[in-house]
Amino acid sequence: MSNAGRNRAFSRIAAALGLTLLNASGAWAGQTSMSDADRAVLEARFAQLKGGIMTTYDPAERAAGEAGSKPPPRAKAPKIAASALDAAEAYARANRSTAFIVWRDGAIERETYFGATKADTPLVSKSLSKPLGVALVGRAIQLGYIKSLDQPVADFIPEWKGDERSKILIRHLLDMRSGLMPQGAAPTADHILNRAYLGPRHEEVLINEYPLVAKPGERFDYSNANAELVAIVLERATQQRFSTFLSQQLLQPIGAPDVDVWLNRPGGVAHAGCCMTTPAQTWLRLAILIMDDGVWNGKRLLPKGFVAEMRTATPQNPHVGMGLYLGEPYAQRRGFGALDVPGPRVLHSEPYLAKDLVLFDGNSDQVIYIVPSRRLIVLRLGETPPASPEWDNAFLPNAILRGLAAGASSSGAFK
Repeated sequence: MSNAGRNRAFSRIAAALGLTLLNASGAWAGQTSMSDADRAVLEARFAQLKGGIMTTYDPAERAAGEAGSKPPPRAKAPKIAASALDAAEAYARANRSTAFIVWRDGAIERETYFGATKADTPLVSKSLSKPLGVALVGRAIQLGYIKSLDQPVADFIPEWKGDERSKILIRHLLDMRSGLMPQGAAPTADHILNRAYLGPRHEEVLINEYPLVAKPGERFDYSNANAELVAIVLERATQQRFSTFLSQQLLQPIGAPDVDVWLNRPGGVAHAGCCMTTPAQTWLRLAILIMDDGVWNGKRLLPKGFVAEMRTATPQNPHVGMGLYLGEPYAQRRGFGALDVPGPRVLHSEPYLAKDLVLFDGNSDQVIYIVPSRRLIVLRLGETPPASPEWDNAFLPNAILRGLAAGASSSGAFK
């Protein structure tokens, strides 16, 4: 379906739900006014985005990590064949990576940084921020700020009470089944997708203007709006700054370094869906927390069963959970959007060799693979790989799994 066709379909659904409709330019009836200063910020950010992927995320607010945070220990006796580690590192190097880490059962077996990047270099996370937001919601549930995944979002955004958005649950934001407008073509700065992402008052757009185009819970569609709303919900639920809650309730407990959180304006609202900046080990530690069912050094940070919910596929897309992508079932090409929507499809040349593999997967093929059955994490951060040869999402974890299995399994497959 073309973008025009999708917009027509969404308009029909929105009309049936009694919601505001897009005009031809992507603006919405009732669009809030914008000051000249805010418009200048929006247009400057849009110009940068049109030039490619944004690289500057200003202003930012620091979420303090653990003072003197250090990486996990290095393995004294590596269990993975050196040839496999070398092959995986070479693949990462050839694909414009900045960081490559292999962690196995409590220790790092390979840690390589490329170019000017070092272990403490802050790196732009892009959509890796999304699973971090999911984990923060889990922490808020554990602490009692949020009742459950099935609590209505309107309990924290009362502006939605009285319309169809009142049926959106917390879990719908996390597994992208809210029914809110998905990502798509947004050719002008004024388009709602851009104002809800780049605007210096993007929270007002998300709360007051952003349209519902499907019934909550009935359709999976990738939308940055879902993740961006997480920051608003958390700040209202906890009565704390997003960065404060992140610092005190996640980063410091897991021993992670500082994170710079992108704000929409000085002193404004955090972006939970993109572009936090932090060293690679923050993502490694978050992956370890997920691998260990939300427990860190014997202390439960996430509710019992929460990680199982993260790993549970949505009924509408078997490859997607809450902030996690699932390795099974196999598909040679997989995208980030709805199954029936055209878009980029990432190559998987073969099935993953561990059936329980899950992954954080962000823009530019920044990916962290988690294999609980093998106590294994493989991390690759960096720029967008070259167009040719095509990036293969299965190569890194399978190379390492084969190296781990060398001499122990002739098939290389694990249950």
